[in-house]
Amino acid sequence: MLEIVNLKKYFGSVRSVDGVSFDIQRGETLGLVGESGCGKTTTGRTIIKLYEPDAGKIIFAGQDITRLTPEEMLPFRKRMQMIFQDPYSSLNPRMTAGDIIREPMIIHKFAKDEIDDRVNNLLRLVGLNSEQAGRYPHEFSGGQRQRIGIARALAVEPELIICDEPISALDVSIQAQIVNMLEDLQKSLGLTYLFIAHDLSMVRHISSRIAVMYLGKIVELAKSDELYSRPLHPYTVSLLSSVPIPDPDKSSRRKLIALKGEIPNASNIPSGCNFHTRCPKAKPECANINVKLQDTGNNHFCSCPFILGGKIHA
Repeated sequence: MLEIVNLKKYFGSVRSVDGVSFDIQRGETLGLVGESGCGKTTTGRTIIKLYEPDAGKIIFAGQDITRLTPEEMLPFRKRMQMIFQDPYSSLNPRMTAGDIIREPMIIHKFAKDEIDDRVNNLLRLVGLNSEQAGRYPHEFSGGQRQRIGIARALAVEPELIICDEPISALDVSIQAQIVNMLEDLQKSLGLTYLFIAHDLSMVRHISSRIAVMYLGKIVELAKSDELYSRPLHPYTVSLLSSVPIPDPDKSSRRKLIALKGEIPNASNIPSGCNFHTRCPKAKPECANINVKLQDTGNNHFCSCPFILGGKIHA
């Protein structure tokens, strides 16, 4: 469905996305995780071409869309949609829920006599009702607003949806409802997701595979269960050590791996392995070594240069 090859997006001297490569198979969910500021959202927005890439390739359903003009992109925008992080700022406060869902269908020239029925059906599909079509965003809760955003993304019958932290702005009690709904929609409509998040426990629940991002680069990529049971990169190990465990006994026995220092400035990224300034396993040569993702077996990719046989050399 999607192949990303050495994708780069810079804002002046800030290397937000710095040579990212991955693919997503039709019907699967790839989770993209990492700390705030690592480039996750920029990656998603560049893939869907809300930002123009500076280098690399975006191949969607076998077609290279990297350099297409906005007019040439229009047919592909129908097939690629995005659910935004903030349900408060991503909906036009001057438009009703029905108009928000209706707008993309008008842009893509859906039959006029079908649009109103589709709006009502989409509202019901996301757990709302057709009577709410005339209400404005401020009349809905956060969870309901995000449902409207999801209905808008589904309006033009996309194949791929970029989910940009779609639950991070919602109450914890609502998050599971939204994720379960996204899973149900994926099964019933045959959707493919790139699910961007920083909540590793939720990402594990929804994702087939997970890519871990740090300072504009993918540092580890593996199947979801494999990544959680056998993390290889020191950054992934540290992230997973901070995920809450509901079992008090297991939680008390687990060692929390705290990273030293702050994330370096993206306009002045460290040389060599960009994680070496915070890495508990770092060696002097890490500052000069050329790192790239390598398959360590079982399609488990890692960029740490000291991975051998599934273990990090001390």
